[in-house]
Amino acid sequence: MDFRTEAIETNNMIKSCPDEDLHQQTRLQKDNCISSLQAQGEAQDKDLDIKHSVSNFSNIYSSDLLPSRNGEKCTEQFMLEVVDILLSYIKKTYDGKTKVLDFHHPHQLLEGLEGFTLELSDQPEPLEQILVDCRDTLKYGVKTGHPRYFNQLSTGLDIVGLAGEWLTATANTNMFTYEIAPVFIVMEELILKKMHEIVGWGENEADGTFSPGGSISNLYSILLARYKRFPAVKTKGMAAIPHIALFVSEHSHYSIQKAAAVLGIGTDFVIAVKCDERGKMVPSELEAKIQATKKEGCHPLYVSATAGTTVFGAFDPLADIAEICEKHGLWMHVDAAWGGGLLLSKKHAYKLSGIERANSVTWNPHKMMGVPLQCSAILVREKGLLESCNQLCAAYLFQPDKQYNVDFDTGDKTIQCGRHVDIFKLWLMWKAKGTRGFELQINKCLELAEYLYNKLKSRDNFELVLDTEPEHTNVCFWYIPPSLRKIQLVPERNLKLHKVAPKIKAMMMEEGTTMVSYQPHGDKVNFFRMVFSNPATRKSDVDFLVDEIERLGKDL
Repeated sequence: MDFRTEAIETNNMIKSCPDEDLHQQTRLQKDNCISSLQAQGEAQDKDLDIKHSVSNFSNIYSSDLLPSRNGEKCTEQFMLEVVDILLSYIKKTYDGKTKVLDFHHPHQLLEGLEGFTLELSDQPEPLEQILVDCRDTLKYGVKTGHPRYFNQLSTGLDIVGLAGEWLTATANTNMFTYEIAPVFIVMEELILKKMHEIVGWGENEADGTFSPGGSISNLYSILLARYKRFPAVKTKGMAAIPHIALFVSEHSHYSIQKAAAVLGIGTDFVIAVKCDERGKMVPSELEAKIQATKKEGCHPLYVSATAGTTVFGAFDPLADIAEICEKHGLWMHVDAAWGGGLLLSKKHAYKLSGIERANSVTWNPHKMMGVPLQCSAILVREKGLLESCNQLCAAYLFQPDKQYNVDFDTGDKTIQCGRHVDIFKLWLMWKAKGTRGFELQINKCLELAEYLYNKLKSRDNFELVLDTEPEHTNVCFWYIPPSLRKIQLVPERNLKLHKVAPKIKAMMMEEGTTMVSYQPHGDKVNFFRMVFSNPATRKSDVDFLVDEIERLGKDL
């Protein structure tokens, strides 16, 4: 019997199961239906290694899946259907002819779309509806792996990374002790050592952990800096220490201010340091701010330099900042969430020169390295500081008399108890690509940024926000509609120009063809911020974006 015949017979067999509501069926009827599925599956497995058969899930419920008795075949067929949905979505994601999104307003999703409702019911729904919900959830979402999705710093859909995420979810374990996550714990230690070496630290002198995103990694850096200088804060709180000040670039990520609020330091004590026209922190301005803060009776504690700012992609002068931090005895943190990936490129790593002098580094592999969200590391130069800062020795988890080396029970050095396994997808991708593969991927993204920069420079209807070549993959620009080109008065022109990017973005999302972000910045009116981190993007996609902006905006 061939596969097609078996599939048809399986479908007919399934359709013969009772169609009544779950609660009206007898248990015997349900068991017979499931038993028939299992018997058919066993027969298939004996004849051929059949991987898939047509199934009707209109009368099958989650209670019929494993660990239900005789739930093996139902589970297999349900999971195969889910895999089909995912594979279809992946193929569409990489097809440049498909839409990036099918946009709907929030009220439309709340009201329900074509049978897709987000409302929850008291009674279970059949797996047929669950599969429909899976399809619709992807249908009405955004294809962030699409080669024409440029909206955020994290883009792309790496297949090996995706496989790693699936396996991670299947393992469904926690990262606090070696006893329940032995392989993942050792993987994390090895990856952290690798990242320490790339930063420029000796493999035995450093520490780190993976956290739920760059904002939390940055929070760790402040937490550690404060504890290192004032260990009593752990038990006595902020009342036991003087007012402390944190220094950041005026183009730094807002997460530093959020962390200051969370940690009780206060946003007023986050001091913004002036940047040059390229968006880099000015060292002399940092020195002046530190001196002024001391005179005001505040205690300078910490400087966060940025390697790859969010908007302009600027790299602060790390070596010069390190000199100032060492002079004043300040903790130096480098927020390399966006730019850390460039350390893997021989061509571009020089932009982070001086990072080896930092006390801590944030590095997000889910950005330039293309690891599926989320994957962020906080790297710490001093071994043991994370543990002494955060350790509380919960006796139900961290028993000292276990039969293995309890140094691998890493959970007590984090601020979380439960911690998601973010390491496997990164480890698996590193195995699949090698360091060289990441380097080629990152170099390609920067080449695309240079291509766009040169393309916009030659177009009369586009203006670059920065005249200099991009340091990172950020390219910021204005589109100038024909109606604005003759306006000479700057205030009038800027007032109108400020509305152009939002209008084009709205039309772009309604049509679903591509996505790119915009924002104002300082005294600059709304402009487009293009970033590249998706290995699937090609020059033809860049050409499409430029032409699409012009098509949508020419009549504004």
